[in-house]
Amino acid sequence: MKIDDIKKLREETGAGIADCKEALKESNGDMAKAKGWLKQRGVMIASNKTSRPTGAGIVDTYIHHTLNSGATVVMGTETDFVARNPEFKEFAHDIAQQVTASGTQQVENLLKEPWIKDDTKSIGDLLNEKIAKFGENITIQEVKRFEVK
Repeated sequence: MKIDDIKKLREETGAGIADCKEALKESNGDMAKAKGWLKQRGVMIASNKTSRPTGAGIVDTYIHHTLNSGATVVMGTETDFVARNPEFKEFAHDIAQQVTASGTQQVENLLKEPWIKDDTKSIGDLLNEKIAKFGENITIQEVKRFEVK
């Protein structure tokens, strides 16, 4: 196993170094299998965290460049430490952008949608990845889309 492979897998998935090393070990260096292993691990980690309360979080907005539509999203997490993390803030902004683009008003429906930045992942998959990465429960508590009519 090469250090460059670990770095590449980390860059592509955002997973921790130890997890990338373990994934490559378990998949005999096969990058595609390692990504699948990390995805499965993320789902397992996320399912173990969903019962934990999310008492911190942020509100984020996105306004389309035409200024005719936008969205607000309320994101919950367990601690202010994660809520202040730039990657968490970017995730919230991506969700607000998704809501603006799709028009979805229900969180349950949003979780099933393909992500506009990578249609191989659903918003639910992306959420599970973030839960695994941050090690905290994260919730999309509320979404609202606005449009000039």
